[in-house]
Amino acid sequence: MASNRHLGRIISLQSLYEYEFREKAGDANADLDTIIAKNIEPYEKTLGDTEFVYSLTHGVADKFKSLDEELKPLAPEWPISSIAAIDRNVLRMGLYELKYCGDTVPPKVAINEAVELAKAFGSDNSSRFINGVLGTAFRQIDPEAATKDNHDEPKDKKDAKQAPEKPESKTEPTEAEPATK
Repeated sequence: MASNRHLGRIISLQSLYEYEFREKAGDANADLDTIIAKNIEPYEKTLGDTEFVYSLTHGVADKFKSLDEELKPLAPEWPISSIAAIDRNVLRMGLYELKYCGDTVPPKVAINEAVELAKAFGSDNSSRFINGVLGTAFRQIDPEAATKDNHDEPKDKKDAKQAPEKPESKTEPTEAEPATK
C-alpha cells in the first residue's frame, strides 16, 4: 500500500493542534497517542504509513519548547504566543522536518508541504509567512544548499510542483503577517 505523507502531515497538524489546545486548557486527559489514533482512524486505509504520523507528531510535540526557541529569532516581530495556533504548529512541523528529517524529507519538500498546509488551514497571509520563516531557517541550517537551491530551476513540471515559493529577499519575513486568531 502506498504512503500518503501529505495526508499524514494533515493528521499530524490536526493532532498537534488538538493536543496543544487541550494542554493549554488544562485537560489532564490529553494523551497524544489517543488523539493521533482518533484522527488516523477515518483515513487509515488511505493513509498507509501510520508510523510516519506517530513519528512526526511525537517528534514535534517532544520538541515544542526548543522549536519555539529556534523560531523566535526567525520571526522577531511575531512572538510565538501571538502566532495563530495553526501557523505555530505548521512552523514547528516544517522546522522539525528541516532539522531532523533531512535523510528522508528533502528541504524543498518540507517547506512546500508546510506552505501547502498553511494555504489549506491558515489565513490569507499564512502561506507567505510560513514560507518566509522556513526559508530563513533553511538558509541558516544549510547556507550552501540554500544558495545552490535558489539558482536551480525545476527540471520538469513534477519538480516545479514540489518547489516551494521563493521567500522574499529579506532575511526576516516581516512583510507577510501570520494570522492572529
